[in-house]
Amino acid sequence: MNPVKNVVLIVADTFRRDHLGCYGSAIVHTPHLDRLAARAAVFERYYAAGFPTMPTRADHALGKWSFTFMSWEPLPRGETTLGQLLGEAGIRTAAVVDTPFYVANGFGYDRGFQHFLELQTQPDSQRRRLVPRPRTSEHDYCAPRTFLTAEQALEHLYRDRFFLLVDTWDPHEPWDPPEWYVRPYKPDYDGRIVHPPYNYYQEVGLTDDDLATARACYAAECTMVDRWVGRLLERLESLGIEEQTAVIFATDHGFYFGEHGGLFGKMIRLRTRLQNRSPWARSPLYEECAHIPLIVYVPGLPPRRVAQLTSAVDLMPSILEVLGVPAPEGQRLHGRSFVPALQGDSAGGRDIAVTSMPLTSPGEVVGVVDSVYRNVVQYQPATVSTAEWTLLYAARGEAAELYHLPTDPQQRENVAGHHPGVVEDLHRAYVALLEAAGAAEEYLAPRRDL
Repeated sequence: MNPVKNVVLIVADTFRRDHLGCYGSAIVHTPHLDRLAARAAVFERYYAAGFPTMPTRADHALGKWSFTFMSWEPLPRGETTLGQLLGEAGIRTAAVVDTPFYVANGFGYDRGFQHFLELQTQPDSQRRRLVPRPRTSEHDYCAPRTFLTAEQALEHLYRDRFFLLVDTWDPHEPWDPPEWYVRPYKPDYDGRIVHPPYNYYQEVGLTDDDLATARACYAAECTMVDRWVGRLLERLESLGIEEQTAVIFATDHGFYFGEHGGLFGKMIRLRTRLQNRSPWARSPLYEECAHIPLIVYVPGLPPRRVAQLTSAVDLMPSILEVLGVPAPEGQRLHGRSFVPALQGDSAGGRDIAVTSMPLTSPGEVVGVVDSVYRNVVQYQPATVSTAEWTLLYAARGEAAELYHLPTDPQQRENVAGHHPGVVEDLHRAYVALLEAAGAAEEYLAPRRDL
C-alpha cells in the first residue's frame, strides 16, 4: 500500500457499537457513518484497551498498554507520542477537541500537535453548567461546535500533508440533544435529562421510563454526531482531498443501559462515601463496554469486514504505517499495525485483547475514571478477549467469569466452572501480557495466580 497524504481520526466518546447501522442496528439512524463504512474496512473484533476516557487517549498517543504503567494522569515525559513522530516526519498535526481533560492539570495530551484547539463546551466543573448558555440553535451544542471548528481547520490544512484529530465528548452524558433528534426514538419525550447513577438503576429509584428516556436521548446524540461527521466528510470532498485522505472513526468504550441485571453507567460507584469521596466498586467490563466500533477508510483499498482480533493500542502504529512514517527507534510499541488486514490479509491478528482500568490495589486513592482522586475498594477485573471467549479476572482468589461469545453473545451464563482449562489459558496469557509490558511487581503479584 502506498502511503496516503492525510489522516483524519474521529473519536466520539462512549459510542456503543450496536448503535451503528453498519454493525446491525435497525433502530439508531446513522446514515453518514454507514455510508463511510460501505467503502471502508469495518472491524468486527476491535476492543478497548485502557479504560475509560483518558487511558484510551494514552493508548492512541503511545501505542502501548497504558493501563499497565499509568493511571488517569499526565502523559509520561519520557514517552514519544504519535503527534511528535508525525511532526518530525514533516506532517502538520492538528487537533480539535471538546473532551475536557487533554490539557487540564498539566496532562499534556496536546504534546506533538502543532495546532491544538480545545473547545469549552463541556460541563463547568465549578458551576455544573454547560457552555455556552443559552443555546439558540443546534450550532451551540457540543458536537456541532467541535465538527464545525474541525471544518474550519481543514480549510487551513488541506494544501499540506496533515494529521487531524477530531475528538468529541458526545455521545457522553449528559444526554441533552435538541429535541428533534429525540422524537424519533421517544415520541412522548418530555424534555427531561436523565443522569446515569453508575449503579443498578432500580436500586437507586429510577424507573423503566427513566431508562427509556436516557436510551432515547443517547440514541439521539449518536444521530447528531453522525450528522456532523457527515458534514466533515463533505468538507473533505468539497476541498478536493477526499481521495487523498484516510478517515478513521473510533471511540473509547461503550456504556450499560440496563444490561447485566440493571447496570446503568460504565462503572459501579458505591453510594457510601470514604474520606469524603465516592469510591468505585468492582466494575466488570462486559461486551457493551469493551467491544467497540472501528471504521477505517483508506483511499484505493476495497471495503471489507475485518474479522481479526484488534485493540485500541494498534491504532497508533497503524496510523504511522498508513502515513509511511517509521515506528520510533528504541521505543518498543505494544500495538501492532492492522494495515495488513486492511489489505485483505486474513492471517495475523491478536491471540488476546485486554480491556482494563489502570492497575490498582484496594485501599489506593488514585485517578481511575476522572481527574478526581477516589478510593478503590475492590480489585477491578480486566477483560481478556479472544475470538471465541471472554474472561473477566480481577485478582488471586476472586471468582472469574468466562463467557462463550458465539453461543452467548450477551454474556448471560458464566461457564468458568465448566471450562477450567480455558480459564487457566486465558489467565496465563493475561499475566504474560502484563509481564511483557513491564507492569510493576506490586500489581503483578496479586494477579499471577487464579
